[in-house]
Amino acid sequence: MDVLWRAISEDQPGPKWAGLFAEYWPDYHRWWSREGDNARPKYLECRRALEKHMPEIVPLYDELCELVGGGDQQARFLSFYCPPPYLSGCSQAIWPGKQPVMVRNYDYDPHAFDSLILRTKWQGRGVMGTSDGLWGLVDGTNDAGLAISLTFGGRRVVGEGFGVPLILRYVLQTCKTAEEAGEVLARVPTHMSYNVTVLDAKRRYLTAMMAPDRPAVITHAAVATNHQENVEWVSHARFTATVERERYLLQRLTLHRETEEKFINAFLKPPLYSTAFSVGFGTLYTAVYRPRKREMTVHWPGAAWDFTLKDFEEGSRVIAVPENTPIGV
Repeated sequence: MDVLWRAISEDQPGPKWAGLFAEYWPDYHRWWSREGDNARPKYLECRRALEKHMPEIVPLYDELCELVGGGDQQARFLSFYCPPPYLSGCSQAIWPGKQPVMVRNYDYDPHAFDSLILRTKWQGRGVMGTSDGLWGLVDGTNDAGLAISLTFGGRRVVGEGFGVPLILRYVLQTCKTAEEAGEVLARVPTHMSYNVTVLDAKRRYLTAMMAPDRPAVITHAAVATNHQENVEWVSHARFTATVERERYLLQRLTLHRETEEKFINAFLKPPLYSTAFSVGFGTLYTAVYRPRKREMTVHWPGAAWDFTLKDFEEGSRVIAVPENTPIGV
């Protein structure tokens, strides 16, 4: 199948973002309401959760809700509070060179993906990254030189908290350093388990192992795949080869002194690059973040697309995704 990728820039919430929401909302609404309207928290509960845990972005949330018509279900969806559970694969690592560089693979279902690079200057903070839920992010960077990325944490537990893409947006809207990001990741509740890695312009980094049922663990890990301190969901770990991918990355970091280019290219090949597209866990893209330069590059086998915060260029690309590739990682 062909996937249309778009790069869109809009300083403040306006017609471009509203148009995107109108386009994506039918699919997101079906996903959000698949367990019934009563399975999701009511509006007041969602708003109170935002006011308690992310007060700085409540005015932005209100602006976005108004922009899409102020409907009850749209507002509850945009809060990202206690959304339906969802799973992804993913690998991410910090390149050990002097230049701060984060590389990540995003493994997910191409039918349930925004395929959108969004650059904003909401509330005066420049942010660009890979969109999820149209204001959440699965990875991104900001004008303070902070980059962030997530992987699924490999646990079945679902609890009360926010969908992690909004937490990443919140970090980039409010934080300038890895230390500040770590403080946010330690206190904001997540509805599922995720590993979130942050890297700042001074090459300080950390990985937060977040969970809905226990305190976040803040580590100095340079690698994250799809488990936390121990494998808890054995079948998922086996299917996604999370341990093997982690071991492979750790070996590259400790046993090899390689160039940035060679390190990036390793993400475009097995065992990091997943071909399980037919079951929703193929590698949809590889992202490279250079937070000191405020740059990101999106890679696919045989193609790349460069972006900078300062001179962000809108555009589109059509990327072919195999639909019947045999399962494998």
